[in-house]
This record gives sequence, structure tokens and C-alpha cells, in this order.
Amino acid sequence: MKLMMVLLLTTLYLSAGTSQDDMTKQAIVKIYVTAQMPNYKAPWSSSMRSSTGSGAIIDGGYILTNAHVVANQAFIEVQRYGERKRYIAKVYAVSHQADLALLKVEEAVFFKGVTPLNFGVLPEVEQKIVVYGYPMGGATLSATIGVVSRVEHHVYAHSGEVFLAVQVDAAVNPGNSGGPALSDGRIVGVVMQGIPKSQNIGYLVPVTMIKHFIEDMKDGQYDGIADIGLGTQKLENPTMKRYYGLDKNVTGKLINRVIDNSTLSGILKRGDILTAVDGHSIEDDGTVEFRKHEYTHFHYFVDAYQMGKEVGLDIIRDKKPMHVKALLKYTADDMYLVKTTRYDVMPTYFVYGGYIFSPLTRNLIASTSRNRLKLSGLASQWQDNNQSEVVVLLKVLASDMSRGDNNFGMWPIDKVNGESFKDFKEFYSKVNAIKGDYLILEDNDGVKIIIDKKEAQIKQKGILKKYNIEYDRSIDLRG
Repeated sequence: MKLMMVLLLTTLYLSAGTSQDDMTKQAIVKIYVTAQMPNYKAPWSSSMRSSTGSGAIIDGGYILTNAHVVANQAFIEVQRYGERKRYIAKVYAVSHQADLALLKVEEAVFFKGVTPLNFGVLPEVEQKIVVYGYPMGGATLSATIGVVSRVEHHVYAHSGEVFLAVQVDAAVNPGNSGGPALSDGRIVGVVMQGIPKSQNIGYLVPVTMIKHFIEDMKDGQYDGIADIGLGTQKLENPTMKRYYGLDKNVTGKLINRVIDNSTLSGILKRGDILTAVDGHSIEDDGTVEFRKHEYTHFHYFVDAYQMGKEVGLDIIRDKKPMHVKALLKYTADDMYLVKTTRYDVMPTYFVYGGYIFSPLTRNLIASTSRNRLKLSGLASQWQDNNQSEVVVLLKVLASDMSRGDNNFGMWPIDKVNGESFKDFKEFYSKVNAIKGDYLILEDNDGVKIIIDKKEAQIKQKGILKKYNIEYDRSIDLRG
């Protein structure tokens, strides 16, 4: 009798375990995406690409996945575990910064019988996790087990920005992207990327970033993750500390630049020492302790706040401590001269007599090796009150009017007829407002290109036809 009772209890336990496991699987989704991929070197054209990814059903009737899974999407279908029918889905919200997206399916039957997955907390190092998804190597659901290896700031490949990430040793392969990582049945992260040729090194967008994204979207608008607009330098050198009159026990970072459009412009200045953020001491290497014995970038305590909030900063100026408030109002795109990687939009361009102009983007830099060193240098620069965007002569279409200029390409332009400009919009306006006979383009080294305005107008249509270009400007400029 005792043996029978033990067997019965064991059977019930296994059944309950299987049932819970099956409930988890029911919430895992395969995502099929057809995307329109822009061609930044020939911005009037694009191509179509099909790919798959993974996602998880969460509260509210949403599917949580990566932004890069659905980037540039033209058509999305989703398929539940154990079913063959696909349902049409649409992007409800997206954060290309944090590589996160929420999808919606209009047909209510898609969610029938599904228990949405709930969120856990930021996992500890060595904590066990299970990664679910639909990676390459098969068509059915895959589950891999691993542990958390690190929790620290890392570059998000999709946006190129640096945020908190969770490193895991569970196998992560193409197709896993967007799938949930669970611990004790709760989502602690979303698979976003791996390191090619590494031995099981994968990265998750942590649950803290996911919650920030969802909270941000509650008003129906995505505001993003703030950048406070400071250039800083480590204070690990003892001579530098003595120069600024700091006690050897004082730690922090030297402020060497305050961006013009930062909300701290006019409040902080070069030479200030940033010692704490949100009440947390900053070490000389720029890290903060976010958990006992665990350190990461000091921006951790900035990233925790929503846009529009204020975060406290402690500084030392002329050997005197001060406390200031930083209003979180701008993202990295508002700070850098070359904006972060673009998605879900076609490139901006216009053609003038066979000379093709475009704003410089990171997409464009990544698409070519031409003039890469100079353009990458521009991408690391900050905006200022005089310039917020770089304009390049993308290429020159060979014709009888452009002889001798065909070797120009990916060429940054500094002036139009002797006048500088702030951004592509102002450049475009100045070109169209030319009153004289010639359009004169000049770079910061004084190199010039001169275009005959009348000749360009006469020959433009024939040049476009010759190169099979339907429109002389991108759709955003045709209005």
C-alpha cells in the first residue's frame, strides 16, 4: 500500500510538472517575417528578405520579441507551439535602442488556451535559465539550459548603443532571437545576440530593460532611453587626481565635454568631477556597484529612469561638492553627429544632375568601405549648435556633364556656395534656393565640385532614365 502511494504521488508530481512545462511551451511563438531591406548605396532601390525568429506571449495580448526580428518588416505571421496555422501580426511598439518589440494579433482565437508568461527579476550570476525558441537546425521548438555568466553593460548589436545585458552559456543560434529566457518559469530576459565562433556565449536583453520599455509604452508613445550628454574620462591616474586637488579616497570621472543640447549645458562644465549618480558612488573606472560586489557602467542608474524624470548627480567643482539635477530629455540620436542605425524607414536622398546626396548614417558607413576612416571619425563626434548632421555626396552618375568628378563618393560636404549648413534639411533648401548659375560644393579641406545649374536641370531627366532611377528624390522629400 505504501509503495502504491509513493508511485501515485510520483505520477501526480510528474503530471503536474509536464502540465506546467506544456503551459510554458504554449506561450512560445515562432515569427515569420518578410522585410524590405533598404540599399543605402543605391537608396532608390531595396530588396525583400524572409527570416524567422521567436517570441513569447505576455499579459495584455502581446507577443514580446526583438526589434531586429521585425526590423524593416513588410509582412509578419506568427505560429503557436504545436499548431500549423499562421496568424497575421502587426508591430504594436518597437524600441530599436533596446532591441525590443511588441506584436499584436487581431484574431482572439490565437490566444485561446494560453497562459501568458510573467516577468521575474534581474537574475544572479550562476542562476540557472532555460532558453526557448526556434533556432536553425530544425523546425520545432527548442529548449537549451544554461547559467548566467555575467551581468554588465554591453554593446547591443542592433542599435550600437551600450546598455545592461545578461551573458549566458546556453546555446544561442540564429532563429533564437526574441525567444524568452526563463528562470523558475518567469521571463528574466529575451535572447538578442551571440558571439560568432564562440563557445556558447549569448546575450539577453535583461528583464529590467523589458519592464522599462513596457512602462514607456503605456502612454502609446515610445520616448526612449535617455542620454545625459556628457563626455567623461577615467580618474585612475593619481597625478590627475593631485592636479584637480582630489583626496586619494575620492572617486569619480572627469567631465571633459558637455554637449550643447544637453540639459546639463550651462549647469556643468569641463573640469567638474562626477562622483555619484542617483546617490551611488562612481568608481575611478566609471562603474557603479549595482549589487553587492557587482559593478557596471554608471549609466545604469540613469537608464533606470523614464524620459522626463530627473536624476541626481554629485560633482566636485574647484574642490567643493555640489549636487545638481539632470532632466532626462534627449536620446543618443540627439547627441551624436551621425545618428544611430536606422530601421523601418527608407533612406533619404536626392539627385541633382546625376550627383547624389544623402545624410550620413551608420547604415551607410556599414554598407561601404569607401572613405571609412574619415566617416567613422565623424560618427564618433558630438553635435553642436552649428551642426547636427553630416551630408555626403554619395556618388556621381557618369555622364558628359560630370566628367572628372566620377571618382567622388562618400564625400562629406561642408559648404554650399560658401555657406555652411546645420543639417540635411538646410542643405537641401540651400541647393534648391541657388540664384546664380553654379552650385559650388566644398569640403573642409577646400576641395570643390562645381555644377552648372542650367545644364543639370536640362540633363537630369535623361540621366535618371539612363540609370533606371524612377524618382530624383526620396519619398520624404517629394511632398
